[in-house]
Amino acid sequence: MHYGKIKECDIADGPGVRVSLFVSGCRHHCKGCFNPETWDFKYGQPYTKETEEEVLRLLEPEYIQGFSLLGGEPFEPENQGVLTGLLRQIKERYPEKDVWCYSGYLYDVELVKGGKVHTEVTDEMLSYIDVLVDGEFVEELKDVTLSFRGSSNQRIIELKKECR
Repeated sequence: MHYGKIKECDIADGPGVRVSLFVSGCRHHCKGCFNPETWDFKYGQPYTKETEEEVLRLLEPEYIQGFSLLGGEPFEPENQGVLTGLLRQIKERYPEKDVWCYSGYLYDVELVKGGKVHTEVTDEMLSYIDVLVDGEFVEELKDVTLSFRGSSNQRIIELKKECR
């Protein structure tokens, strides 16, 4: 897996101050995408053990509320295995921090068992995510007044009953 960027101090992709990872690879190719360079699965740098250690280190300060996972597309089957391992480490080390994930795939259609991109690790990956923002970006539905999403068709789904 490759990634495009790690943001150490992100305040746009979830509540509070966050660490964000933008992964590479996306098959949606949404018109008006803010990050089209990440469509390429080889964009950016290879994700390594050192990358994972850096993300975990950046999450350490108490003022960091949580972690956001964006893309590209985190739920592309090629990305799920590596990201499940990262999310597992985050939840083990920082159980008090929340995890937000942005996906163009619909939770109740494409991510569920039998869905288009469901793999052997999808359910585990979802189990570590507190809030999922799902749905492709639709340029005609773009709304800059929305919090934490780009177009009005996108949903903010609390996967955990208690989001911190």
